[in-house]
Formats: sequence, structure tokens, C-alpha cells
Amino acid sequence: MQDPTKYLAKMLKTLRKEHGLSLDGAATKTGISKAMLGQIERGESSPTTATLWKIATGFNTSISSLTEPIPEGAEETLIRDADEVRQLARGDGTMVAPLFPYEQRFGFEYMELTFLAGFERLSEAHEPGVVEYITVISGSMEVFVDDIWHDLQPGKSIRFRGDKPHGYRNKTDEDTVTLSVIHYPRRP
Repeated sequence: MQDPTKYLAKMLKTLRKEHGLSLDGAATKTGISKAMLGQIERGESSPTTATLWKIATGFNTSISSLTEPIPEGAEETLIRDADEVRQLARGDGTMVAPLFPYEQRFGFEYMELTFLAGFERLSEAHEPGVVEYITVISGSMEVFVDDIWHDLQPGKSIRFRGDKPHGYRNKTDEDTVTLSVIHYPRRP
């Protein structure tokens, strides 16, 4: 598996060039400072999930497309092991395993997300049309949607608009493991 920091550096530079943007222009588009974007592009910084979301939203792309390429053999039966692709998001309190990264033909990405004990984050709205689905596998957590914290126990699922502010928290002393589908709007 390719080093996620190096892959992100390459993808950010590619996206910036495809959009004809300088670092200043990319900073305006994403809401991330020019200095931070420069560090990411040089592979000197491993950003938090919140920062990745800002980049993905600014460039109208999926979060998983920033962290790894579409797996080889995507046309065939494909088996992925979360233990092999799981990454700790630095300073973020989550672990992310992109089980099936975004493919345009499907319109979604499928991930295992682990919210570490004590985790809490309010998330800004993603691009218009994004819908998130979360199912708790083990542990418990709360999801903030429509100004309400919804309690989720193992086996419970929630679907909500990711294009509105929302949040996640794990107030327990144990990590919570979830499966998440993030569906993106149709793109031309």
C-alpha cells in the first residue's frame, strides 16, 4: 500500500493543477491556509479528517480519493481487509479504513470509521447533495443532526444530509467501530 501522506501530496497537487489554481487560490477554495496546503503538498503534514473534508469539499471530490487510488481489480470480485488499510488520522481521534474508495460509477465510498474514546467533532457542511450513512458495529456514539444528538448503539443506523452541519461524539471509555457509506451527488 502506498504511503497515504505521499499519495495525498500528489493528489492535492494534481487537483490544484487541474483547477488551474495557485496555493493562494486553493486556500480560498478550501478554507485551508496556504502554508498548510504547501506542507501537505510537500508531504510534510498529515492532516486531520476535518482538514481532508475541507479539501474534498473545496475540490468537489471524495475524501477517499485523497487518501488512496481505486484498488486494482475494481472490475472483479474484490476483498479488502480493514486491518491492512486502516489509518490513524493525526490529532483527530479517528481511525479510517477506506474499504472501497470512491468510484464515480457507483457514487459512494464505503469505510470503516473508528471513533476513539472521548472523541467529539462538529463537522462543517460538505458539498451539496452529500448523504452519509452510519451503522454502529461495536461501542456506542452520538451523531448530531438537525440540532439533536442521536444515540446509536450496536446495530443502529442513521442516514443524514452531510451537506448540513453535523457532528460525532463518543462519550464512552471504549472505541466505537462503525461502517459508513458516503454518497456523493452525480457529477458531469
